[in-house]
Amino acid sequence: MPEVSYVIAHGQLPPGELDSRMNSFYDGKYDVLLATTIVESGLDIPSANTIVVHRAEMFGLAQLYQIRGRVGRSKLRAYAYMTTKMRVKMTAASEKRLKVLASLDALGAGFSLASQDLDIRGAGNLLGEEQSGQVRDVGYELYQSMLEETISKIRGGQIDVLTSMGNQWSPQINLGVSVLIPETYVADLDVRLGLYRRLSNLSKKVEFEGFAAELIDRFGKIPPEVNTLLLVVRIKSVCKKAGISKLDGGPKGATLQFHNDKFISPEGLVEFIKKQNGLAKIKDNKLIIKRDWKKNSDRFKGAFSIARDLAEIAASYENNPPINT
Repeated sequence: MPEVSYVIAHGQLPPGELDSRMNSFYDGKYDVLLATTIVESGLDIPSANTIVVHRAEMFGLAQLYQIRGRVGRSKLRAYAYMTTKMRVKMTAASEKRLKVLASLDALGAGFSLASQDLDIRGAGNLLGEEQSGQVRDVGYELYQSMLEETISKIRGGQIDVLTSMGNQWSPQINLGVSVLIPETYVADLDVRLGLYRRLSNLSKKVEFEGFAAELIDRFGKIPPEVNTLLLVVRIKSVCKKAGISKLDGGPKGATLQFHNDKFISPEGLVEFIKKQNGLAKIKDNKLIIKRDWKKNSDRFKGAFSIARDLAEIAASYENNPPINT
């Protein structure tokens, strides 16, 4: 297309050169701007009405949304074309991102975009305190206000951070299986996130049974993924009582780490290791337990049993601490 003039812009250009090229395109001296994702950073050119995104499946949802927003900045109708690699099947996540982007055509779609993006990428540790959605619960402005107030109290010495955060930790459980509430079971994203939040607060067996009964009543028979999720959360609850900060389980056994690398009853831990008949040892501040868990169900039962035994040892120590003489 020799009749079309173009200019190239990317982040490796000197600032002055980049500014000159962008101004030239803005003034209409070039027909096409060939650029990297640098254009997503607030570029506003009313005369630009068409954008072509090469290999769109490689971008994140929020990034695509920002890039698409670079056109249509005036009364002119705008067009955004997303191209993908030929004869290569896209991943399920990439396909979902593009479908979501195509569906967001109304003003104020930002919150919906964020929710969909959260659903596709995941939200960190949904069942712990990291990224657990407190902003969503109270609203952004109130959350900021609460945050500023807390920071002021910490700076003023009114809150002892170490004391107040001493018990605010969450065990990490990795058993090599998928744990989630699938979209095919609970279609509404907000409802799914609400269920995750409720589930993270459960700790007793009767609470888990009640939660499962409610799921069956509202959504039908519980699928395997949700059953797995319930089991993992139960294991996590017992791990918290045992002081286990991390539990990794696989076909050959489990590796445990204790919170702050300490177990409340060293004597009880030594006794527990002895009862394993040579199948348990301490190495690099980790408790390594050998097992033969060929099935996922064996892995769940075994991990739960180990965590429960250690929780009982910890509870027994707390109820009957040794008397120093």
